[in-house]
Amino acid sequence: MQWQDSSAQPTIWTVSVTRLSRLFRDVTPFFDGRAHIETIDLGFEEAVTHIRERLRNEDCDVLLSAGSNGEYLRNRIDKPMVLVRPDGFDLMQSLTRARRHAERIGIITYGDELPAFAAFRQQFGLHVEHRTYHNAEEARDVVAELGALGCGAIVGTGYITELADRAGLNGILMYSPESIHRAFDQAIDLARMLHSARSGAPARASRSDADARYSLRRLLGNSDATVALRDQVRVYGSSDRTVLITGETGTGKELVAQALHGASPRRSGPFVAVNCGAIAESLLESELFGYTEGAFTGSRRGGRMGLIEAASGGTLFLDEIGEMPLALQTRLLRVLEEREVLRVGSVRPVPVDVRVIAATHNPLDALTADGRFRRDLFYRLNVLRIALPPLRERADDIPLLLMHFLRAAGAGPMVIDAPAQATLRAHDWPGNVRELRNLAERIAVMAHAESPLSALTRPLLLRCAPEIASQSAAPPSPPPDGNSGQRARGTLDPATIAEALRLHGGDRQRAAAALGVSRTTLWRHLKATRAP
Repeated sequence: MQWQDSSAQPTIWTVSVTRLSRLFRDVTPFFDGRAHIETIDLGFEEAVTHIRERLRNEDCDVLLSAGSNGEYLRNRIDKPMVLVRPDGFDLMQSLTRARRHAERIGIITYGDELPAFAAFRQQFGLHVEHRTYHNAEEARDVVAELGALGCGAIVGTGYITELADRAGLNGILMYSPESIHRAFDQAIDLARMLHSARSGAPARASRSDADARYSLRRLLGNSDATVALRDQVRVYGSSDRTVLITGETGTGKELVAQALHGASPRRSGPFVAVNCGAIAESLLESELFGYTEGAFTGSRRGGRMGLIEAASGGTLFLDEIGEMPLALQTRLLRVLEEREVLRVGSVRPVPVDVRVIAATHNPLDALTADGRFRRDLFYRLNVLRIALPPLRERADDIPLLLMHFLRAAGAGPMVIDAPAQATLRAHDWPGNVRELRNLAERIAVMAHAESPLSALTRPLLLRCAPEIASQSAAPPSPPPDGNSGQRARGTLDPATIAEALRLHGGDRQRAAAALGVSRTTLWRHLKATRAP
């Protein structure tokens, strides 16, 4: 399939079974005009056979699936794959639905446990049995096991809910329309990025759009950590050396990479982003390095430029670099050292002028020690390094960020009262900025439903995100002797400070959040108290 221009619509095939297929169909109309979407109601080997047969005469740009079915396809079909990822809000909704059907609930997830599971189990006060599976046989076994334990409702993937229904249990799908929306957005973005590279003419935004997209102003926040980050981006942006960005999931690594590009002399060139964990290993090599005609069965006539070549003159952002296979790490090292790329099937290298920015949430030094990441590539990437702080370490930025996300979600003018701010600051934010943005979208939905809604209070906040209550204590009520007025004028009672520190195990960040002041203010009061 050949797109006529960068505004053409990509073709996306969703691959799923039973209830997830219906959910895909429910969401698909929202993307009319943006993509051609078709749902394939098959799973596992049946889906592989069907897709391979169709690809002989048809083409699609990206496959979209979920759970064990998605992982199965990902390793057997040479097409980019986007997997639907449930978040904490999905889990909360599915557990609520399950609770309506049974007193005892089971949840079955593919692979590892969901990070938010323990918090939700505590928040709901439910006896929830949790199991994981890695293949179809394990899935059948754990469904039977939970049924024998008396679980009347099973929360899980589409495949799990199908097995639960067959066993006479209530199968509850763990995915929400919101998570499907996010996956479609990712699939469309990935398709357009790959198309730009294949066409040999990467799409470039207008200068005003590019300035906005790659501006330092997008790194919002007034905390010391954020101010230092913007300064670091300014300095590193002027250099042409390789940068390694580290940080937890959801801390905004791609946003920082875009800001580095915008602060560099390459700002007028392309910015090409590749998620090394989102493209199947068998496909990643040809996507990155390109290939010549006849390099392998099914290769396009005339060959194709890879993403590294497409980024020449600009910046190549390699997200989740720790997921790159060892064989491709060797080839990437050659690109960095020789500034040339060798297409698959070719013996003639092509010169490239590209700056590489890599990012990872995995500790590359540990992967290097275990032999899972090349030591020489690690040192070649780790020239300039930016370590992004998690959101809990820059809690003073949270109200500002939330206001920004609320405006972007169309919530209209809204203020955040002091108890709500204290609760937000005390939360751990395991999903970091991404989790905060999702919260803003939930609040925006509530704001539209209860319009006019001009203030975010703590009760409303906990209605939208009950998981926050399990990790943050209620802010202390102002004492009747007027200490709240003293606090507003910049003074705190030493006894109040001592009690807050005791309640939070000496953690100054949490104590400051509970007192409704910044950590710097708390430190200043502690210093004044200890002064002779």
